Amino acid sequence: MKEKRHARILELIRTQNVGTQEEMCSLLNQAGYKVTQATVSRDIRELKLTKVSTNDGRQKYISLTDTGNGINEKYTRVFQDGVVSIEMAQNILVIKTVSGMAMAVAAALDSMDCREIVGSIAGDDTIMCAVRTVDDTVALSRRLRKLLNRSET
Repeated sequence: MKEKRHARILELIRTQNVGTQEEMCSLLNQAGYKVTQATVSRDIRELKLTKVSTNDGRQKYISLTDTGNGINEKYTRVFQDGVVSIEMAQNILVIKTVSGMAMAVAAALDSMDCREIVGSIAGDDTIMCAVRTVDDTVALSRRLRKLLNRSET
């Protein structure tokens, strides 16, 4: 039952702009799944869903862990669409994002397997990455800016 519910959740977020757990509960209940908000919360965590901003300023859930072709493109697109600026402070990389996108961009960054990053913290519009060395920070900053097709500033 859980696998079918998870598959239905993934289908719902692919076909509709589901922005809250309450909306997800309602849609699942309409589809015949008797769920509570707590169940939906666990499902969201297990499916590793994140929210991104839509063109109309709302937010919606997306899956960054879908399998299949195009996953690297999806991560790259989230990173490119979400990042506003990249700045260095010694061995800390500070990435500013569009409001509400920091967690999605951090998930995309995690998927890129940047071994220079020791750890990162994401808020609403800022990600702070602890990088091993200053030299690694310079190299990583260049690599990420190149991915954004932006020159060094």
